[in-house]
This record gives sequence, structure tokens and C-alpha cells, in this order.
Amino acid sequence: MAEVSELLKVSSRSNPNAVAGALAGVVRSAGAVEVQVVGAGALNQAVKAIAIARDYLAPSGWDLTCRPTFADIEIDGESRTAIRLLVEQGLAETPTASSA
Repeated sequence: MAEVSELLKVSSRSNPNAVAGALAGVVRSAGAVEVQVVGAGALNQAVKAIAIARDYLAPSGWDLTCRPTFADIEIDGESRTAIRLLVEQGLAETPTASSA
């Protein structure tokens, strides 16, 4: 597992294309990034961004893996539960006759 050096916070108002560019850039340089979201709208934007980032990285022969976890955080003095998506680089799989 790559060491995570950056945390990207995504909201429901985040632009998925902009987040995808940032995500792909961090993955290229560091190998992994954590994406933190609170709420369904933010999770929706983050998942879109990860799908777009996969397209950005595919020409380089890279794919992404994503592992979700929960995190307890504090926002404006209130305890909240966030979802953190650990996004790591991997090599793109080539389909084989048995998996097609």
C-alpha cells in the first residue's frame, strides 16, 4: 500500500472534472490519495471524479483501486461521520479469455 500524503475534501458542489485532475495528479506523483466526503451529494461527486480520473490515467496503463472507510470528524464543533476513499494506483488489467 502506498503512503497517503494528501487528503482531498470533496463537497456536493465540487466539480468532478476539477477533482479528477487533482486526484490524477496526486496519484501520479504520490501513488495514492484519500478523498473525504460528508453526505450523499459529496459522495456522488467523488465517485464521478474517480471514474473520470481512471480515464485520465488509462493511457499510461494505470488503473485505480478505491477502498472506503469511515472517519469521525468535527465540523463547526459537531461530531460527524465522513467517508474516506483511499484511491491508489494499480496496473490496468488486460482481459483474458477466461474473464471475458
